[in-house]
Amino acid sequence: MKLRIMAWGALMGGLLMAALTAVLYLANQLLGLPFVPYDLFNWVTRILPGDLVTFGIDAMIDTMLFLGLDVADTAKTAERASAILQFIAIGAVVGAVYFVTMAAHRSPGERRSPGERRSPGERTAGLVVGALVGLPLMGISLAITTADRLPMLSLVWILSVFLVWGGALNLAYGRLVMIPKPEAAAESSAADGADRSAVIRRDRRQFLIQLGASTAVITVAGAGLGTVLARREARRREEELADAMTHNAEPGADISFPNANDPVVPVPGTRPEYTPVKDHYKVFLQTEPTYINGADWLLPITGLVIQPLMLTVEDFRQRWPSVDQYVTLSCISGRIGTTLISTTQWTGVSVQDVLADVGLQEGARYLHITCGDGFYETVDLDLIMADRRIMFCYAWDGNDLPKDHGYPLRIWIPDRYGMKQPKWITGIEVTDVYTEGYWVERNWDEVAQVRTTSVIDTVAIDHMIQDGSQRRVPIGGIAFAGARGISRVQVRVNGGEWQDAQLRSPLSETTWVIWRYEWPFAEGHHLFEVRCTAGDGMPQSEEKRDNRPSGATGIHSHEADL
Repeated sequence: MKLRIMAWGALMGGLLMAALTAVLYLANQLLGLPFVPYDLFNWVTRILPGDLVTFGIDAMIDTMLFLGLDVADTAKTAERASAILQFIAIGAVVGAVYFVTMAAHRSPGERRSPGERRSPGERTAGLVVGALVGLPLMGISLAITTADRLPMLSLVWILSVFLVWGGALNLAYGRLVMIPKPEAAAESSAADGADRSAVIRRDRRQFLIQLGASTAVITVAGAGLGTVLARREARRREEELADAMTHNAEPGADISFPNANDPVVPVPGTRPEYTPVKDHYKVFLQTEPTYINGADWLLPITGLVIQPLMLTVEDFRQRWPSVDQYVTLSCISGRIGTTLISTTQWTGVSVQDVLADVGLQEGARYLHITCGDGFYETVDLDLIMADRRIMFCYAWDGNDLPKDHGYPLRIWIPDRYGMKQPKWITGIEVTDVYTEGYWVERNWDEVAQVRTTSVIDTVAIDHMIQDGSQRRVPIGGIAFAGARGISRVQVRVNGGEWQDAQLRSPLSETTWVIWRYEWPFAEGHHLFEVRCTAGDGMPQSEEKRDNRPSGATGIHSHEADL
């Protein structure tokens, strides 16, 4: 009996939490109110041990790769689904505990007598449970959120919906466990010997059908309408990006890049040499990107400085000479052959120029950077003073940084993975004390220098070239070694000799290189492999290593039946 009561509680708690999730999502999209499942998920990932968080990330990526999904396209979707499932699971657990606890207050087999009223404690228990769940979530949402919303309205909203959820859970308990209802008992007495248990089962079944149908309607309607609003907003942002783009990197477009006249032409199917901003990979701590109002944004530069500053976006645009740089950025979580890598044009100011204006006091050694999404990182001043290219970036592709890529300000450090490149910067302190950055604390590499890598993007059998009597299959891809450049790419087929590929001139010394190799065609099943050498002469590591903690290494391969 106890297990059955627990199962009813879990079912009711989960169903009601699913409906609540849909209501919260609709309110979030319609009015900008908190979406508690995401806030809770973001908070949990912050407080969990770094190894556990990394294990979860790795497991998610490995699952997507096993299923053949594009990590760059599906990672955030999977993360958001996990957040919602976690939230519904909490509802199921609370429901199960609530039903069992309430039932324990009565003797085994004891039921409510006909006409018996529930005690005041039984009538209000659901509200108490709703408050016990809602109040902590209020605090978590207030602490974790960065959205522009009225805190008091948000807190009242969260508490209100959880009180309703608790009340509905209590109603479900009364109909499923605290039975028979007075009406059912009366019907049982007047039914000329009708089986009382049959009446109870019918009443319970009707209630389950009614509640299931109601929660299904609320869940589908709320989630559906919220999704429509979310997609409309996403389309609006994509249209803004498309209208603002300086470079149009779509095939066949009139492209004006530094290497436009290079004779080495990318093989059809190779990823675009310049990534349209809308397609640039996204990785951020929270389930949703952080949105900062640039008009109100002020960046304090404090600590061991002679002249502390409070800077606006316009200060960065007007006060110092601008610097443009084509940049390839990659994520340390990517496996060999990753799609978590993109190239665009960055615009900003040299960090050296900014620090020259604030002036450094004796003993200054580090910049401690804090961000709107809760991220933080420490940058060595020796590194900054040795490389003028390190910039505070305020624009991509000639326009303001996209809001979901770090607006209004982020930093770029050549030859480092994205985990060392803070975005949505909100504070900078010059200090003499080193503190570990967000991901370093979670046992990722302290330096995070980009690992040399090469990838086969395509074996273009449909674009075969006739070379006299010989047919050749163009094979293409990318190679990247951070700011060290690429001096050589080689391709091997079926374990044979390594053959040199052609290299297209890169957009800059800090971008990937497009390579091309034309292989003499032969029918059959073939294994293609690629390796490269960095500009400093250091060969790519062929040893297969996982991405944790310093970035993946190994040979990328591609199998094809031709």
